[in-house]
Amino acid sequence: MGANARSAPQTRALTASLRSAVRGNGRPLLIATDQEGGLVRRLRWAPPVASAMELGSFQPSAIRARGRATAQALARAGIGVDLAPVADVPSVPGSFIAAQRRAFSASPARAAAGVTAFASGLGDGGVAATPKHFPGLGFATESTDDTAVTITAPRPALAGGLEPYRRASGAGVAPLVMISNASYTAYGGRPAAWSPRVLAVLRGLGHDGATITDALEALAATHGVSLDEAAVRAAEAGVDLLLLVGSERSTEGVYRSLLDAARAGRLSRASLERSAARVEALAATYGG
Repeated sequence: MGANARSAPQTRALTASLRSAVRGNGRPLLIATDQEGGLVRRLRWAPPVASAMELGSFQPSAIRARGRATAQALARAGIGVDLAPVADVPSVPGSFIAAQRRAFSASPARAAAGVTAFASGLGDGGVAATPKHFPGLGFATESTDDTAVTITAPRPALAGGLEPYRRASGAGVAPLVMISNASYTAYGGRPAAWSPRVLAVLRGLGHDGATITDALEALAATHGVSLDEAAVRAAEAGVDLLLLVGSERSTEGVYRSLLDAARAGRLSRASLERSAARVEALAATYGG
């Protein structure tokens, strides 16, 4: 998150110590950060300096080169997953993604080209790209980190925001996709991370890799549920990885709640096994 990544040597030492702690358990460790560029750039010594909006004016080959340089810096620091690029397509005046300069373009085709190019570059450097926030925050005027956002656009209006995911999945450069914390009335009105319908839409676009939630602390706080319940609902919907950005104590509580839900039959064994297989495949390529 930046606070525990103060320099390249210190971060390399940190990630090496994390891998040492799990050595011998037979499972590689996935280590991730948010390295979008511009406003969201956890490792201040690593590229890209430019925001997605700035990169969107470049040719795809140049965007891919920036992605490759980013991956090389992350890999040297022991990080195998970049929770980027942002694949949202700003679709309304006041889009908070546009205001933060985090989107490649308001054109679905140009956004798709930028997302695919940057994700390809990350893959060139051995780092997993994570297009986000599916099925898109282009109609949101407030951040889901602070507000329970409901997007009321109909399916035809949302279609443009799906194009970056379709393109990246078709190109085989999206091993992981982050699911939005917003709710979509077109898909039943539940937060996307709790919605099997939203996951089905993603699979229908050709994505057969893993999925990850956005920060569950924000989802829990904005919807008035406990963190444990937010996590169980996401696992129940079929999301593969649960993103927690709080304390070790709260993470341990989530683990116990997931285990209890699995033992009680609330989480189906078949769904958990499918998620485990996708996560293990991701870790086999991008873990260490």
